[in-house]
Amino acid sequence: MDHEYYMGLALELARQAAEHGDVPVGCVIVKDGQVIGRGRNRREERGDATAHAELEAIRDACARTGSWRLHGCTLYVTLEPCPMCAGGIINSRVDTVRYGTRDEKAGCCASVLNLFEERFNHRPRIYRGPLERECEAVLQNFFEDLRGRPEWTPQKKI
Repeated sequence: MDHEYYMGLALELARQAAEHGDVPVGCVIVKDGQVIGRGRNRREERGDATAHAELEAIRDACARTGSWRLHGCTLYVTLEPCPMCAGGIINSRVDTVRYGTRDEKAGCCASVLNLFEERFNHRPRIYRGPLERECEAVLQNFFEDLRGRPEWTPQKKI
């Protein structure tokens, strides 16, 4: 399997998310060498806290296969999954997760905690990379650009 190729597809989706004002995270799901699911962050675009790249890709893959079980699949995502997405990965039975770069604030593959090591009914294999630097750069560039805008202000905690 060409891991760099599939992570490259996820990076393209991440760039599309950035073009629409969303944090640049992209995801593809692959089975038997074919992309069966695609997703990108759409939280800002849709005003939906659950519109994460992984969940979009899982929904797409389930619709295409006609099953909620994604056995035999590899999920490629540019940023380490958050708790919500890790739960979706566990519940959809994805076999393998490959993430581009760590998320020190919300990552659930090791950065904050590893939900995949807990006693759930499914435990996917997890790998960091490939294209870690490229995935990190897309995020850094997005936030540097955002901070440079005069209308940008950090979100206030409620």
